[in-house]
Amino acid sequence: MVGEKWKIGEITVTRIIEIEMSGGLNRFLPDATREAVREIPWLQPHFADADGRMRGSIHALIIDTGNACIVVDTCIGNDKVRSIPAWDHMQTGFLDDMAGAGYPTDAVDVVLCTHLHVDHVGWNTRLENNCWVPTFSNARYLMGADEFAFWEKRGNDEFFGPVFDDSVKPVFDAGLVDLVATDHQVAPGVSLVPTPGHTPGHVSVLISSQGEKALITGDFLHHPCQIAHPEWCANVDEDPTRAEQTRREIFRRFVDTPTLIIGTHFATPTAGRLVTDGETYRLDV
Repeated sequence: MVGEKWKIGEITVTRIIEIEMSGGLNRFLPDATREAVREIPWLQPHFADADGRMRGSIHALIIDTGNACIVVDTCIGNDKVRSIPAWDHMQTGFLDDMAGAGYPTDAVDVVLCTHLHVDHVGWNTRLENNCWVPTFSNARYLMGADEFAFWEKRGNDEFFGPVFDDSVKPVFDAGLVDLVATDHQVAPGVSLVPTPGHTPGHVSVLISSQGEKALITGDFLHHPCQIAHPEWCANVDEDPTRAEQTRREIFRRFVDTPTLIIGTHFATPTAGRLVTDGETYRLDV
């Protein structure tokens, strides 16, 4: 499904939705109970319902600079063996949706992985003749050098499945991966921002054009409730203390500025401005 589209100066960002979710997200954010979520009124109606069930999304964000097509995070993917039943052997029209939005696979110049978790690398590869092959064969795949080293040493995800073997290693073996620093400039107007904690080499993406800015979060934020409660950590954070510190640092940097915050897992409308809300923050959509 093709979602929202935003203009940041001359750069366009398009959201391609793989799946949307309602409820059950507190299995990843244990502090975000329904009762606690109901106490954050601005989350309704977009990011939570009246009962405190959180809404979320797994989607890719396509940055079109006019000279380069950059896909940020590639979701879960089809045909993958995954421990979460809803993600196991998925069959979606994700690539058709990309093509319908004007971005067929052969038009992609760069695939950028904010980190190498299961729901950010899946469409790096697709199944052909029982082999995992690069989906975007004309693209360079950018991965953080520290992030890649961490997962190369650890190997497959103990909980989610053979993520490294089916979605990372095949593109590396094909010679399509560039290992980059966490402040790497991807293209004019598109650069990485180090946001460690969720994983060691996690990055976010800063877009700047004609005086306008946007920040694609990756997973230093999983849900807007963490804007009100930076101390709420995900149980999949590798370093919860550092993850909280990153949130607080980024919030101080961007609060009450015109920068558009685009959430990698935020439900529709997905983006807004970070503003002061008493002693904490909220997302103004």
